[in-house]
Amino acid sequence: MNRFSYARPGSVADAVRELAGHPAAKVIAGGTNLVDLMKYNVERPTHLVDVGRLPGLKEIEEAGEGLRIGALVSNTAAAYDERVKERYPLLSSAILAGASPQLRNAATTGGNLLQRTRCYYFYDPATPCNKREPGSGCPAKEGQNRILAILGTSEHCIATHPSDMCVALAALEAVVKVAGPNGERSIPMADFHRLPGNMPEKDTNLHADEIILGVELPEPRFAKHYTYLKLRDRLSYAFALVSVAAALEMDGDTIGEARIALGGVAHKPWRVEEAEAMLRGKTADRTVFAAVAERILDGAQGFGHNDFKIDLARRAVIRALSQAARGTPQSQTDKRIQ
Repeated sequence: MNRFSYARPGSVADAVRELAGHPAAKVIAGGTNLVDLMKYNVERPTHLVDVGRLPGLKEIEEAGEGLRIGALVSNTAAAYDERVKERYPLLSSAILAGASPQLRNAATTGGNLLQRTRCYYFYDPATPCNKREPGSGCPAKEGQNRILAILGTSEHCIATHPSDMCVALAALEAVVKVAGPNGERSIPMADFHRLPGNMPEKDTNLHADEIILGVELPEPRFAKHYTYLKLRDRLSYAFALVSVAAALEMDGDTIGEARIALGGVAHKPWRVEEAEAMLRGKTADRTVFAAVAERILDGAQGFGHNDFKIDLARRAVIRALSQAARGTPQSQTDKRIQ
């Protein structure tokens, strides 16, 4: 681990000034990802800005017809908040599908949004990696790519985004609130994370001198017909090979509105609005779900070891939509797939 300076600002404005004054600074709160990356010598900040005690960011509050979850709210607090459980059970379920109880106690909402990929090559400074060292190459394309992306890849990077929480936030159309030198702004979840393109070192559209204030959830609509289906190599404490957040509004057997987001398949939570439109006004039916899955996976490409993820994702979408339509969401304690 390299030497670094440290500051603990007392306000959001002070935190923004600290970032603006140190171009190689990193923000730290729970530290569950950043500290690991510093130990591996993947992240080498010269200055840490500890936002863990900033006032006003640890609350879950009413926001119009929705909820605002502060950036410093722990994953545990968000998952077990009665308002989140009642109005946004998809989000609660997705958070409980991730990490361990100990990690969820320390990890924060803001930190979860900024999780970095678990690509083996990214974590190994002895190998090239365009995300870690731009221009050095991407050995993952011909190497060990079993866990990596099948959608939205580029010639420079095939990494995946690791968060479960963000997949649910994408399906729920949350908005990320951030603050920087020019004041506050809002970033829709669909635009917060990026595809790799020719700049895979950038995971998000958050500016280097901005901090996350929290996320806002819109009016709740999907509390009865939802599921977060996570498929992984073991039953707990494993990142998703494929995950699906599915949320439906139902009138009997007829689908009204629909939201679907996939995790583990791309550099960001993957959502295809055209596929969701295919469900509106249709009877909940496996044939319809199969057509939707085909649309979502249109253009999917494997790289050898991860070819299996294309069919796995196709079947996961069908199963998740079936669970959501029945109103029988996937249990995150009894992980047997229904």
